[in-house]
Amino acid sequence: MAQGGGAARRGKSGRKRVAPKRDVEFAASARTVAFSIHLFTALGGACAILALIEATRAGWPAMFGWLALALLIDGVDGTFARHFRVADILPRWSGDTLDLVVDFTTYVFVPAYALAASGMLPHQLAVPLSIAIVVSAAIYCADRNMKLPDNAFRGFPVLWNAVAFHLFILKFSPWVTAGVVTVFIILTFAPYRTIHPLRMSHMRIANAVALLVWSALALYALFRGLDPGLWATVALTVIGIYFLGAGLFFPAKRTRLER
Repeated sequence: MAQGGGAARRGKSGRKRVAPKRDVEFAASARTVAFSIHLFTALGGACAILALIEATRAGWPAMFGWLALALLIDGVDGTFARHFRVADILPRWSGDTLDLVVDFTTYVFVPAYALAASGMLPHQLAVPLSIAIVVSAAIYCADRNMKLPDNAFRGFPVLWNAVAFHLFILKFSPWVTAGVVTVFIILTFAPYRTIHPLRMSHMRIANAVALLVWSALALYALFRGLDPGLWATVALTVIGIYFLGAGLFFPAKRTRLER
């Protein structure tokens, strides 16, 4: 059987059958597309360094603009990767690792620097709190159980870019800001759920609308130099609090085994 199969594959000439040129070109094209998607994800790192440069110049609206672009890249690259089967075509490169590295710089590192360098925190606490943000977030990202079966996150999912954005528009006193930062560091390891607004089994449309409204108001705040006015600030804060606490109002559905 093995000899017959081998002969069939080699054909009459006894030579090994060569894949058609069309198949080779398709495979090369698929690898090119897959690697291009990895490069697209890595552009989030470019956004991070540009955001950090703006932060060193106290260009806070521009910094958040670059972080917003990184957030947009992070929101769509996974869809592209799944559609083009990047993990199957290029198993050598881990999209999950790449995504985590880029996310840590944009979600955690740059915002932590901004909070420390902006003067929003008490001078004596600025560096210690920024270090606490980075260290606690690093431990959180290493937790294999940070994601729950219902696509929610365990505790506060280190969205320090969003926390910093809200603090920049709310403009609390330094000690109040320090208190808010401390609370979120503690919430990182708190036993509660933070929902993914687009992956809940219920109220998905309402969550999508709320997310769109928040995004539009956030862009408005950027164009206004992080001073969007009272009503926009209140609306942004209310939506942010809803997403933070929705996991308490909409508990996870129990599985049959749990019942």
